[in-house]
Amino acid sequence: MATVTTIPARPAKTLTPTTVRARRKVAAYARVSTDLEEQQSSYQAQIDYYTNYIQGRADWEFVGMYADEGISGTSTKHRQGFQTMITDALAGRIDLIVTKSVSRFARNTVDSLTSVRALKEAGVEVYFEKENIWTLDSKGELLITIMSSLAQEESRSISENVTWGHRRRFAEGKVMVPYASLLGYKKGDDGGLAVDEDQARIVRRIYREYLAGHSPKTIAAHLTEDGIPTPLGKKTWNVSTINSILRNEKYKGDALLQKTFTVDFLTKTTKRNEGEIPQYYVTGNHEAIIAPAVWDQVQSELARRSGRSRSFSHPFASKIECGCCGGWYGPKTWHAGSRYERRIWRCNRKYDPAGDQQCATKHVTENELIAAFEQATSQFAPPPSPEVLEAALDQLGDPHALEAKLAQAITARDAVVDAINALIRSAANTDFNPDAFEADHARLEADYQHHLSTVEAIEGHLRELEAKRAAITAFHQYRSENAAISYTPEAWRALVDHATIHSDGTITITFNDGTTL
Repeated sequence: MATVTTIPARPAKTLTPTTVRARRKVAAYARVSTDLEEQQSSYQAQIDYYTNYIQGRADWEFVGMYADEGISGTSTKHRQGFQTMITDALAGRIDLIVTKSVSRFARNTVDSLTSVRALKEAGVEVYFEKENIWTLDSKGELLITIMSSLAQEESRSISENVTWGHRRRFAEGKVMVPYASLLGYKKGDDGGLAVDEDQARIVRRIYREYLAGHSPKTIAAHLTEDGIPTPLGKKTWNVSTINSILRNEKYKGDALLQKTFTVDFLTKTTKRNEGEIPQYYVTGNHEAIIAPAVWDQVQSELARRSGRSRSFSHPFASKIECGCCGGWYGPKTWHAGSRYERRIWRCNRKYDPAGDQQCATKHVTENELIAAFEQATSQFAPPPSPEVLEAALDQLGDPHALEAKLAQAITARDAVVDAINALIRSAANTDFNPDAFEADHARLEADYQHHLSTVEAIEGHLRELEAKRAAITAFHQYRSENAAISYTPEAWRALVDHATIHSDGTITITFNDGTTL
């Protein structure tokens, strides 16, 4: 028969007399989530309270106050005070952390439990005063899980209420603007956008240089060289900032609302709105810095340059057509590196071995193209009246009619999507005939593809119409503002659709209003 012998427990050896209890090294943590004045007073009150509270106990040794001001509690990632406290605790410099409540510690359940468990393994305790929770207590983790979940749910509710408020304002056409990063505007006396003329000159320069043929990279380099600060006050401009300014509809007086949205309230991750939630476009919201016709011209030029296989942005690029084969002329450099170096323009298919025959058109110089432009513009009649512009736009067609057709096509497409989803739900919830399901699904899929093609075709026609309207508007506006015309990159881009080089050496220029000279 087996014998069980009890081995008595032996107390751990210690150099400290058992009658003396070691003082615990105690730190406190405080946080407020905004920079508002009333929150700042709360923040200072927390610091004063816990400093006095800890120093008032004989068995505690005050080792420091850790705090984060104006930082959200939904994530510990950007809370420097919190991170420093955890590092010091794990390094043995803290035995106990005192804080006001679970929500002050963290509103994210995962962050809260991860931090508490890491501290617990190192023998460091956390005391939440409001809930009276000690983490080394047997019930501590369960209570923290419950309280952290409630705090996280509260954060979610607050985030949803804030988001609802923003979207409600967007739907009402109320514009919210980050003035600190919007170059050219400041907050006006009425609370709306007002032009900051000093900054507006920089915006106009960016648009002017782009239409003159400079790339965003070159424009950024020019602004940096001239010592002009970026919208955020930095010394170096980058390409993304220039592109953002060139594409921002606010510079023509309009505002597109809800360009981005928050995906996760905990991580604050934002995403570009690509149709997941509604957007709202407000026309004529404020004073424009860039004339709408010029802004539209820049958008057409952005699209034109992005469609080319190379980044060369000379005003003549993709604007010189071969009258023999229909190809485009490209720049070629002769005698590169020597004193005879010069640039000419030649058909890109002239020596193409895959072509049926070599082009008979000759190369042209930039001076010849400029001379042809000035000879053609010298034949212009007096500047057109606004009535002429309206008549020219009317001849193109009504964009509102196309927009109405597009809305109808989208409605028809979405109705088919709803029918497909209804068919799938019906099949999942009831007995169904597989053959009949496949036949119905195939029919609906064919309908969907038909409506999708219709939507894409109308969208394409609408884009073409808008580009033509922008080109004609820019043409007439430039003519009305410039009685005498000589070649400049801006004049070329505003007036010319393309030039054609014929085999006999003649050059015809087709202007944006459709005339050819």
